[in-house]
Amino acid sequence: MKVASILGVRPQFVKASVVSRELRKKHEEVLIHTGQHYDYQMNRVFFEQLNIPEPDYHLDIGSGSHGYQTGEMLKKIEEVLVKEKPDIVLTYGDTNSTLAGALAASKLHIKTAHVESGLRSFDKCMPEEINRVLTDHCSDILFCPTQNAVENLKNEGITENVHLTGDVMVDSLLYNREIAENKSTILNDLGLKSKGYLVATIHRASNTDDEENLKNIVDAFSELNETIVFPLHPRTKKFLKKYGLYDRLKSSVILTQPLGFLEFIKLMNHAKMILTDSGGVQKEAYVLKVPCITLRENTEWVETVDDGWNVLVGTDTEKIIRMVREFRPLLETHRDRFGNGDASKSIVSIIDGLKKHEVNL
Repeated sequence: MKVASILGVRPQFVKASVVSRELRKKHEEVLIHTGQHYDYQMNRVFFEQLNIPEPDYHLDIGSGSHGYQTGEMLKKIEEVLVKEKPDIVLTYGDTNSTLAGALAASKLHIKTAHVESGLRSFDKCMPEEINRVLTDHCSDILFCPTQNAVENLKNEGITENVHLTGDVMVDSLLYNREIAENKSTILNDLGLKSKGYLVATIHRASNTDDEENLKNIVDAFSELNETIVFPLHPRTKKFLKKYGLYDRLKSSVILTQPLGFLEFIKLMNHAKMILTDSGGVQKEAYVLKVPCITLRENTEWVETVDDGWNVLVGTDTEKIIRMVREFRPLLETHRDRFGNGDASKSIVSIIDGLKKHEVNL
């Protein structure tokens, strides 16, 4: 069968790297890159490090408001799908690229499959939450990473063609962790010792665009008296400079450009603790058994909190500082919540089992 995979941002590149490897053993894949992430460190480096096939189509959408981005993607993805006539469209995660791909496919009556289906933060102020819900409700095949995700779909009335596959990010982490250990020199480059530093990532609009929230986070990082490595998302850097916080942060933490996947895996794997507002990084920290402090009031990865390896602190300066000093998970509470590394094989096996008459041509 012909499968059109739609990608646009760095987490999707990482997930697709393992799924594409399995998919192309039996099927034809058309790779559509929306261009939502276009900076080299947020885009090209992932294709190079993870051996992702070159995109068949690069739509060059770039940045813009949610409406503009999603609308432009919808138009251009539709053109590609009309031309290619795939049997299935495969979307990943919760971005504007995800939603645009699912909408374009469903309106053309092409069967749509969603990887990482069923996640919910139950916070509709987050654009990602809107993208998740809408994508799930217009998808035909739903690949869930956890049992909680399956239950979320059931509570919304979605029970058909729902598959518990495990998480493809685990596949990628396990596959690339040893490669990262052997190839990446990030610790030496930054003068770091294993378990002697913290890693921070901030990119969500609720933190970057809100001056008070961003200032509270900078205050906490500045007062912690810890070695903190902070790869800067372009959006975060822009707002740090806009609010006059960049120079203060630069004097108290180690700022880097966005890192390639291998560098970031190694950096996380050897960190004492991770501070983040990223959903994916929360999960990766859990899989790597690194304590995580989440700078949000909610999370879609509730398993990490339930097992005591992740704590939600919002942007309260004193709470961030206190948790860094006090939060210590118990090893015995850690479980294989997200699968054992064969989610990609499960997904492709389900696609293998589809009959031609089950696919909308």
